[in-house]
Amino acid sequence: MIIHTDCTHYLGDRPCRPHKEAGVHCEGCPEYERVKGRILIIKLGAIGDVIRTTPLIRVLRKTMPLRQIHWLTHTPEILPAEVSRAFRFTAEHIEILKSTEYELLINLDKDAEACCLAEKIRAGKKKGFGWTGSACRPLDRAARRKWLTGLFDDENRKNTKSYPREIFEMSGFEFNGEEYLLPRPDPGKWRIPKGRGVIGLNTGCGGRWSTRLWPETFWVKLARDLKKNGYTPLLLGGLQEDAKNKKIAQLSKARYLGHFDLKTFISLMNECDLVVTSVTMGLHIAIGLGKKVVLFNNIFNSREFELYGRGKILEPGLGCQNCFRSQCETPCMNRIKPDRVFESIRSLLS
Repeated sequence: MIIHTDCTHYLGDRPCRPHKEAGVHCEGCPEYERVKGRILIIKLGAIGDVIRTTPLIRVLRKTMPLRQIHWLTHTPEILPAEVSRAFRFTAEHIEILKSTEYELLINLDKDAEACCLAEKIRAGKKKGFGWTGSACRPLDRAARRKWLTGLFDDENRKNTKSYPREIFEMSGFEFNGEEYLLPRPDPGKWRIPKGRGVIGLNTGCGGRWSTRLWPETFWVKLARDLKKNGYTPLLLGGLQEDAKNKKIAQLSKARYLGHFDLKTFISLMNECDLVVTSVTMGLHIAIGLGKKVVLFNNIFNSREFELYGRGKILEPGLGCQNCFRSQCETPCMNRIKPDRVFESIRSLLS
């Protein structure tokens, strides 16, 4: 019996997709594709960071066809089907990676564990970050720029490139507007009245950067204005925002359906025509779903965000902009008024 162990569909320990779908064996299989090599992407990071790294898959598929793309992350469930094998950061999976030889390894994380692993895995070419023995190091000149922006705030403020453009250049490619790749959510049975449009109000910002929080009273005012003008405001968030969203819903009569697991949350956000959010996981899910976005930004370099022509970035406009502070006594987000947000929504949907 012929077994094509070099096929892109070959899994080794279980039936491949063509066999499961059509019952074919290797001999004479019409979908046999010989693997030319393997590529490994290391991006552990938060869910939003993983999502905004997925444009790399598009350029890799185009410029390096018939390669298996492997990805190491803490959240493999968010990766698209275009990834051949998704590895979770576990001892078992790390042993598999150490025993696999890659044509190209791209490590986009500066965490010690990611950099150390990038040094140990065998690969013909390595891009991104490695390990000096005591700290992260850029593997080449292309990675040095991104390395410097992480070390010095003033270098970060000088940056004029979006994150996708930065990681493309680090990986040896040219960015041409490649979009995120996010698995399409199952259609939900939400029964949300559309009106003039469903406006997702993503009220959280994560626990680390509380300086990004927009005042609750502003969310209430915005939701009321949206309802008054025929839109459907839909409050979004996780467990951390549950109590706040319930309060906002009570005061504004905005719709709030609760907090959900990641897959269901993505399905709910897919009901929206536009999402209002700070810099958080919800931002990158909205971009991945092709939604229009109104983005609040105060502490980061706004030029790092790629909204693909579907959004507006609203900022306080103070001299201390891009401070990268997780805490501050100056409530600069108060300078982004609800009326300004409403007009941005109306402009984007007109």
